[in-house]
Amino acid sequence: MSTNIRLVGEHIAAARKLLKMTQAELAAVAGVSEATIQKFEAGLHSPRPSTLKVLRDTLEQRGIEFTNGDSPGVKLDRSKSLVSE
Repeated sequence: MSTNIRLVGEHIAAARKLLKMTQAELAAVAGVSEATIQKFEAGLHSPRPSTLKVLRDTLEQRGIEFTNGDSPGVKLDRSKSLVSE
């Protein structure tokens, strides 16, 4: 896990797309409200650090790797997924 990366809403939206997850599905699995995810992805809200950690951990367990570089990015490495789908 790259802890130096500052997660932004675009990270979460892109990760969900790679995993073919809806906002509602991510919210249910992560145990956060769907509204939190909606607002974060839209750039209207910055969740608490503990909420960001839960979202990050949930997505990383499914094989998502977050990157920054010149712009936010994600990639999917199914071999690192701790969750059977």
